[in-house]
Amino acid sequence: MTLLGQFALWVAFLIGTFGAVLSFSGKWQDRPDLERTVIRSSYALAAALLVAALALWKGLFAHDFNIEYVAAYTSRNLPTYYIVSAFWAGQKGSLLFWAVVLACFSAVAQWITSRRYADLLPYVAGVTNIVVVFFVIVMIFAANPFERLAFIPEDGRGLNPQLQNIGMVMHPPMLYLGYISVTIPFAFAIAALLRRRLDSGWIVAIRKWTLVSWVFLSIGIVLGMWWAYVELGWGGYWAWDPVENASFLPWLTMTAFLHSVMIQEKRGMLKRWNLSLIVATFLLSIFGTFITRSGVIASVHSFTQSNVGYFFLGFLLVAGVLSFTMLYTRWDELEPDAKLESMLSREAAFLFNNLALVGIAFSVLWGTLFPILSEAVRGTKITVGPPFFNRVNIPLGLFLLALTGIGPLIAWRKASARNLQRQFILPVSFGLVTALALVIDGMRDVYPIMTIALGAFVLGTVLQEFYRGIRARHRMHGESIPIALFNLIARNRRRYGGYIVHVGILLMFIAFTGMAFRVDQEATLKPGESIEMQSPYGGTYKLTHLGVSQYNALNRVVSAATVQVEYDGKSLGVMKSEKRQHVDSFGRPTFEPSTEVGIRSDLREDLYIVYAGSVDGTEEAVYRFTINPLVWWVWFAGLVLVVGGILTMWPGGGGIAETRRTQAGYEATLVGAENV
Repeated sequence: MTLLGQFALWVAFLIGTFGAVLSFSGKWQDRPDLERTVIRSSYALAAALLVAALALWKGLFAHDFNIEYVAAYTSRNLPTYYIVSAFWAGQKGSLLFWAVVLACFSAVAQWITSRRYADLLPYVAGVTNIVVVFFVIVMIFAANPFERLAFIPEDGRGLNPQLQNIGMVMHPPMLYLGYISVTIPFAFAIAALLRRRLDSGWIVAIRKWTLVSWVFLSIGIVLGMWWAYVELGWGGYWAWDPVENASFLPWLTMTAFLHSVMIQEKRGMLKRWNLSLIVATFLLSIFGTFITRSGVIASVHSFTQSNVGYFFLGFLLVAGVLSFTMLYTRWDELEPDAKLESMLSREAAFLFNNLALVGIAFSVLWGTLFPILSEAVRGTKITVGPPFFNRVNIPLGLFLLALTGIGPLIAWRKASARNLQRQFILPVSFGLVTALALVIDGMRDVYPIMTIALGAFVLGTVLQEFYRGIRARHRMHGESIPIALFNLIARNRRRYGGYIVHVGILLMFIAFTGMAFRVDQEATLKPGESIEMQSPYGGTYKLTHLGVSQYNALNRVVSAATVQVEYDGKSLGVMKSEKRQHVDSFGRPTFEPSTEVGIRSDLREDLYIVYAGSVDGTEEAVYRFTINPLVWWVWFAGLVLVVGGILTMWPGGGGIAETRRTQAGYEATLVGAENV
């Protein structure tokens, strides 16, 4: 199978190169046969790489340890579902995963894109072929997943214990799908520049792809937060780690694009800005791949140092120079169709929204790159920690949260004073009453008060928008409230799905404030000894160490420490935290011991227990106990965020003509509202 895999990679290289050269040669123009050949190269490229992927799957499941990658990331006693995740757990396999998925996405884009954009599709095929060929070149010459060993080991090393978690079965592919799908909008943007089709047509062609990318990135980031929380044992879910930052950067710029593109569609503005955002998002996705594979940063998420990083750095520089040069040559053709008429307009709110998102992205990028640059220039790596990121991004984040509530309340072009008063009175009242209630309740921390109050303001905006829409449908069609709500969303999924996304964002912001009230305590306990911890909500936990037990599992030796938990005298049961020593099928240790945390979660807070080890091999255990408020709401907010995103991109919705008629009816019915 390795020969078949190697052959498939070379076939993919030849097909992709041929399709890209033919695409950019221009010979296919006015030659329908050559145009079809360019497009078909995408299908052939996907087929060749699918064969390569199947060859690697075969090696993984057959335990062909003569393949270096199989021996490095699997073992005979590895559970089947982790053999699945081994495909993308290592550098070589993840490169193949990236290439095959991008080739499949490219083929799907050629298949489903409307013929209105037929003149763009050959260039789209050319751009995607180039990116796929780059990954194939990296695999062939630097990180071949089919490389064979000079001998056949008795067993493989197995999968890193920190990757033996359901979160790592799902998190990497979701994040990769987000990274990879960014290439399709980028390819359409380059095609539009090459064909000089610089109206809003290319935006319509990529609308679903940008939403798909954003949803996958959102799922991947939230799953990564969850994995870090339950697996790494440090008690949090976001540490501003360089690889975390690398995944966050394209999400920020894609979010900015999804907002600013509405201004181009509605008013013909920000054409240059939107193209720049798409190019930047693609480059940041490559940058994230470079960060994880270059070895220039130390992270639990990154791969080991290799020369693969040089390939990605070179590709990143070449792609950036060519893309922005092409954008510069079309600069005069991207004149806006309208000007910003007032700072009190929805256009201005979206513009400030973009500036906040890009400002956060710049600060994250600078904080991520600064240690690398300092080491290159001065020979000393200066670490940039969470205090820097929090100091810069918390104010920007609060400004962004406020804009989330302000934007939908302001009319296009220019808002009148009467309109502003009518639109803002209810949401602002929500925010002010919430802030007052928090102060009366004794809260004095400024940032949490501001976050929760702004969250209430945004919630007031969303509720007002839904209420007015439901009332309009009731008056127009006589629908009941549940039916009106359903039809409201179904007829305008993009708008009301976006409001649901805003609810997810505000819930996440509020949930993040819980970390301001986190409680930590370390203790060394003999069996029967207890400690007490005060909850931020006023109750008291009593934690009693029961003992340490040892047992063998499928591919590990486990030492488990158990704790009896009581809250205000009421028993909450027993919790367990483990130390795990993973072994191969012959019982030999394969990795350093890992920790499995114990977590008890409810709507208010998590009790988080880490067993750090025993004292001199006895049952006296060393613990770290943590109380984390509102963590459950982080995961719930992520779910709401994703549901809103899926609703926004879901096909259907009554058609353009019907949507316009319905919207016109809303505008006539909603008293005093300017809802466009």
